[in-house]
Amino acid sequence: MKRYLNIISCAGILALTLISSGCNKVLEEHPQSQIVPAFFNTPAGVLGGIAGVYNEIRNLWGTEGWSMQLTAGTDEVLEGASATSTDFFTYNPLSSNDESGGIWTTAYTDINTLNGVLQFGAALTGLDAATKAQYLAQAKFLRAFYYFYLVQNWGDVPLHLTYITAPSTADSRQPMADVYTQIIKDLTDASTQLPAISPVIATAANPFGGKAAAQGAALYLLGKVYLTRGYTAAGSAADFTQAATILSNLITNKATYGFNLYPDFAQAFWKANDYGTEVIFNSDHSSDTKYGEYIAGSSGNNGNNLLPWFNRPNYPTFAINASINGSGALALSGSTMMTRDVNNGRPYIRMRPNNALLSNPTLSSVTGYVVGQAFADIVNDSRYDKTFQTVWIANTANVTGTRGTLTVGVDTAIWIPPYEVAGAPTARNGAPFKGIIIPPSLQSNSFFPAVRKFDDSTRTGVNDPSTRTVQIFRFSDAYLLCAEAYFKAGDNVNAAKYLNVVRERAAFRTTNTAAQNAAAALAMDILPSQVTIDFILDERTRELYGEGSRWWDLQRTGQLVARVKKWNPVEAGGHIQSFHALRPIPQNEIDLVTSGPKFPQNPGY
Repeated sequence: MKRYLNIISCAGILALTLISSGCNKVLEEHPQSQIVPAFFNTPAGVLGGIAGVYNEIRNLWGTEGWSMQLTAGTDEVLEGASATSTDFFTYNPLSSNDESGGIWTTAYTDINTLNGVLQFGAALTGLDAATKAQYLAQAKFLRAFYYFYLVQNWGDVPLHLTYITAPSTADSRQPMADVYTQIIKDLTDASTQLPAISPVIATAANPFGGKAAAQGAALYLLGKVYLTRGYTAAGSAADFTQAATILSNLITNKATYGFNLYPDFAQAFWKANDYGTEVIFNSDHSSDTKYGEYIAGSSGNNGNNLLPWFNRPNYPTFAINASINGSGALALSGSTMMTRDVNNGRPYIRMRPNNALLSNPTLSSVTGYVVGQAFADIVNDSRYDKTFQTVWIANTANVTGTRGTLTVGVDTAIWIPPYEVAGAPTARNGAPFKGIIIPPSLQSNSFFPAVRKFDDSTRTGVNDPSTRTVQIFRFSDAYLLCAEAYFKAGDNVNAAKYLNVVRERAAFRTTNTAAQNAAAALAMDILPSQVTIDFILDERTRELYGEGSRWWDLQRTGQLVARVKKWNPVEAGGHIQSFHALRPIPQNEIDLVTSGPKFPQNPGY
């Protein structure tokens, strides 16, 4: 959400300062005294409370630990050579201590702030009714936003709806059904009380800009909540029908909410479109310290967007002379071909694509090599090329190997194709290759394609974090969720219809003629009989890879264990069990409850 401090008073800035610096210390059991009910009795206090919550979202989305939790331990990724949070990758073992300091603490801190906004802000005076309604609707959306992630991760969770002003050592978990009921109530209210569109630049009349919550975001999330509840014991088949209705109406009325798909899949990830029509809900990461905690050269402090670096190999270590050793692995020697630069990014090597799921089986010729299905069609579907960086152009002078000297800015230093290449790593189908070729059979936790969706070439220094926004909700996902809801409701005709919109867009290439794009789009269409839950999940990989929804996708659909065992059998499949569909309750929460009944842990932990 683009910050809006330029339109509020000095009192508002003070309020935001108090919230931003203090509310992240207001634990549910130990609320700090500087945030008292009177704080919410002024417009500046209410605005500051909401702004503080948006600040806390930035401290999750785009940061390292949270990003690992969203993606690790699924069918899409494996550990990189420098992986952190390894228990989330392997489930070996995943324990209650692994969750300490994560979204649980942040969510309940922010929920308490939002409860203060709602409880005391309703009686606010000195503010016109329309603006006050926006403030309260923002608080309802954000409370629902957090409770939705809590209930997905942990099932039954504490449901707090009033502002906590006194320390307490007691707490309890409420049934998942009650939590979902409250989420739906808050989102239903927000979907009518928020403005139809969130402006990019905030105004006095619309103080929340930059793709903050608006009606479209509330409707998108409401549809996803109904869909998710439908899979659980708290839901029913009617939830799938309701989800399909909400999401299809959102798509039909997209102009009302300022949404649309770009003609080209790649456009959704251009920095110029960070506040564009495909964005439903954003988290800002500005270099202006008024709006966050940007630190040049930071390697991981809260508030910094580090998404560009997690899915990136250590390309500056790739040397020009390559061979295959006695174990069949890639061995490199000689001069390194690349220097770390702004365009190619900072390599954290935290995670890598799982080629068992992603690689192209139609082009593989290696006997016994297990290849995948998600990107089986790279001829008609452009999303593999637009999701992954597979080519690095030489940027270092005077690098010479046995096959010649690399010309800076011209020669390919590294090529990592999604299919086998005869003669790799030093030749392409019999022709010498100046750089090195790393096909799937030679890829490892050090050698793999990079994700390019989040690249930020506008950074000043090679080690600076990104100032791009993090797109939390994207409009193409409304189509995918709508298709899934129709599928679960037994309507494969409409399921295929909404999938095909996304698939036809994926066929577009700027290098094609209009006739070629039309033919590719037609080839991408599927029939209703082809829609299965596995097809939907594969389609979600193709469209949303790396965007931080995969663990929840598998958990929602009940496919977490089956898909991990099938596609990730070595790293995670040997350890994952059915109870891993819920996360362990953080140990610090259990330990802080010392009065009344003991706070229960989820089964299996």
